[in-house]
Amino acid sequence: MAFNMLLKDNLTIRNKKKLTGAGLVLAVVLFSGNIVMAQEKAKPEDTEVWKPVPQKVSPATGNHAPSDAVVLFDGNSLEKWESANGGKAEWTVKDNILTVTPGTGDIRTKQNFTNFQLHVEWRSPAEIRGEGQGRGNSGIFLQGRYEVQVLDSYNNRTYSNGQAGSIYKQAVPLVNPVLPPGEWQTYDIIYTAPRFKEDGSTESKALVTVLLNGVLVQHNFEIQGPTVYIGTPEYEAHGPGPIQLQDHGDLVSFRNIWIREI
Repeated sequence: MAFNMLLKDNLTIRNKKKLTGAGLVLAVVLFSGNIVMAQEKAKPEDTEVWKPVPQKVSPATGNHAPSDAVVLFDGNSLEKWESANGGKAEWTVKDNILTVTPGTGDIRTKQNFTNFQLHVEWRSPAEIRGEGQGRGNSGIFLQGRYEVQVLDSYNNRTYSNGQAGSIYKQAVPLVNPVLPPGEWQTYDIIYTAPRFKEDGSTESKALVTVLLNGVLVQHNFEIQGPTVYIGTPEYEAHGPGPIQLQDHGDLVSFRNIWIREI
């Protein structure tokens, strides 16, 4: 009721041909008074939302995932993974750590995902071999298409959109918070999948936010299309997809991998 009165008085003032002097002052006072009256009649509970009630979730602690997460690798087996070429995943599992077996190819989750929060811990070899892209190289492919780069980028210069924290060949990380080789690094990735129209054209591009070792390195970046090594990325319509880890020939290790579907 108070809001309707305020709106009516405001329209009345606007419809006057001209207000000057004392008339203008009076109009301003009356309008201000209506705002005060409306605020005085408002109650705190008018803006309180009680439903729905957020689900109770236990947070991540140490090596334990949040209670509503899907644990993709718990240190024991690769039962939730397969070779990207089909068949059994051939990477090595030892001492609760998953390590690339060079030459066996990429591995991917058997389950497909759309929008999610992904947590991955990774480690490049302590023994430094090679330089640039040839040093501790791997990658995390979101929906099997869009790569968040894994690389030993500690005192190791390469093209900026190819270092750790980059969306490979698309987005340079905001900063470089990479730890020395042999130490565990942590990715926390928030991903929104692209949407496509019925004719296959792109309605909205994928969005990604990435924290590397707790530091923001990608902020709501609009992915330009699937990762390509040469050329310009172009979207093709697709549905849910897996999380894929890259075999780039280096002994990169992973642990504590979990995902929360959004």
